[in-house]
Amino acid sequence: MHSTDDAGKLLLRAVLAILLLFHGVSKLSGGIGFITGMLQGLGLPAFLGYGVYVGEVVAPLLILVGLYTRPAALVVAINMVVALLLVHTGQFFTLGDTGGWALELQGMYLGGALAVALLGAGRYSLGGINGRFN
Repeated sequence: MHSTDDAGKLLLRAVLAILLLFHGVSKLSGGIGFITGMLQGLGLPAFLGYGVYVGEVVAPLLILVGLYTRPAALVVAINMVVALLLVHTGQFFTLGDTGGWALELQGMYLGGALAVALLGAGRYSLGGINGRFN
């Protein structure tokens, strides 16, 4: 392994986790009524909306510190797929005002989470390079 691989994994984990935590903190302070409302509108139980706290608070914190990193990254990926299906299906084939894909942010979160799930946490993590699920 190259000497910078673990630093790259740390950078990827930190950026993904910190940027997702902003969304989680926003939902902690503002509530998730819009999510539970959407779920109920689709005939699904409202309590499923509380899963957003796992995907945008708990999992990013685990990713950030490097503990159960791979499963946490898979939770984030699943959370992003659900968000894409619930909120953004109308934007799948559209471009934003600046010419990029309208869902590039969501796409980067999904791709970043999948990359972390494949790469693991690396040496700079609580789980350590040989940690289980890291």
